[in-house]
Amino acid sequence: MKSKRILTMSIVFFLFLLGWMVYQNKALGITEYQIDCSSHSGLDGFTIVQISDFHNEEFGKNQQKMIEKVKKCNPDMIAITGDFIDCRNPNVEIAMKFITGAVEIAPVFYVPGNHERWAQKEYKKLCQQMSEAGVHLVANQAEIISYGAGKFVCMGIEDPDFYNVIGSEAEKETARSNIEKMQYTEDDFSLLLSHRPELFDVYVEEEVDLVLTGHAHGGQFRLPVIGGLVAPNQGLFPKYDSGMFVEDDTHMIVSRGIGNSIIPLRINNPPEIVVVKLTAK
Repeated sequence: MKSKRILTMSIVFFLFLLGWMVYQNKALGITEYQIDCSSHSGLDGFTIVQISDFHNEEFGKNQQKMIEKVKKCNPDMIAITGDFIDCRNPNVEIAMKFITGAVEIAPVFYVPGNHERWAQKEYKKLCQQMSEAGVHLVANQAEIISYGAGKFVCMGIEDPDFYNVIGSEAEKETARSNIEKMQYTEDDFSLLLSHRPELFDVYVEEEVDLVLTGHAHGGQFRLPVIGGLVAPNQGLFPKYDSGMFVEDDTHMIVSRGIGNSIIPLRINNPPEIVVVKLTAK
């Protein structure tokens, strides 16, 4: 009887744990950050919603659950920072269901990640449909965005995988070269959309004010106190797994992302929509 009771309790616990993990992978949350823009007070109140590492995830019919959450954030801009499709299942239709709703809320800006590089045929199709929908494709490009009495430069860079470079130093040099091709000055408030958080040193060197990144998936499995367990291009116990990192005048935000890829499960690491508000203190 005792062994049967232990077996029953073990099965119940396993089913509870499995249900909790499945629920958490769909428990889409919102994480908010405030960035001081006192030296560019005209930007006070500008709100950005960041979507990263979508990986063809689905939240309700026609992505309605996700679209409604974004709408409630009342953004002035929606930034998508790579891996919008997944190379294992690069379903452009699923991705475009979100875009169709998003462009009705605010201007959408997009840069690709490594998965777009690994699914180039579908990536080209995605870019075409995004462009037709009015999305701003800012890979290795810059646009001036006006807001009230202020303005800033929004830049984007392609993932280093587009250049077939090997090694962290080569990836840093690729990112540095692409950023330096943009025309902006230290007088401009600069926003950079990039997939890779591990290139933070480059962003600091180039004196970018605000960088939005993803790629790390929050470390996939988050451990109490320690943080993320593993991330692409960073390995075990990644430094840049989630949250905000500040050095000199550069602020970098790393989104935990929306979907999953090679590792199909998150633990203690729910998907998130990031909201960034510029404030003049």
